[in-house]
Amino acid sequence: MEVLLDRPPWFLVGPLLGLIVVAVFATMNERLGVVGGYRELVERGVGSRGELGWKAWFVVGIVLGGLLFGLAARDAGAAQGYGWLEGALGNDPLAIGGLLAVGGVLIGVGARTAGGCTSGNGISGCSFGSPASFVATATFMATAVAGAFAWRWLLG
Repeated sequence: MEVLLDRPPWFLVGPLLGLIVVAVFATMNERLGVVGGYRELVERGVGSRGELGWKAWFVVGIVLGGLLFGLAARDAGAAQGYGWLEGALGNDPLAIGGLLAVGGVLIGVGARTAGGCTSGNGISGCSFGSPASFVATATFMATAVAGAFAWRWLLG
């Protein structure tokens, strides 16, 4: 579990992510993104969809992978925690998990409403030269920077 003590280097993760984007496009002729999987899970939940496609399992893998990593990192002594969130809520895993789950659902609803997510637009769309994805990614980034400055200003 020593490998969990440090983040992998960018020069390893970046090309690996690029290869995954190209492999998904080459093998399935689809863009890599999370919103499609989120949509499939919601449709299955309300009964308007039968079987789950690969995108839904992609989302399940992200969630389960995050949970498994969190458990493994905690056991290895590498858990970083959630910083100010733990300070505000204490070390209550139900409160933190619940807040993160609600946040995840809100992000999913917002991304679906906007017609795409940061991974679909920022990684796949920009990789394939989509002008709409470049605009969406610039908007995501500008909003994040403005939000961070506003949040810092509000907290004083």
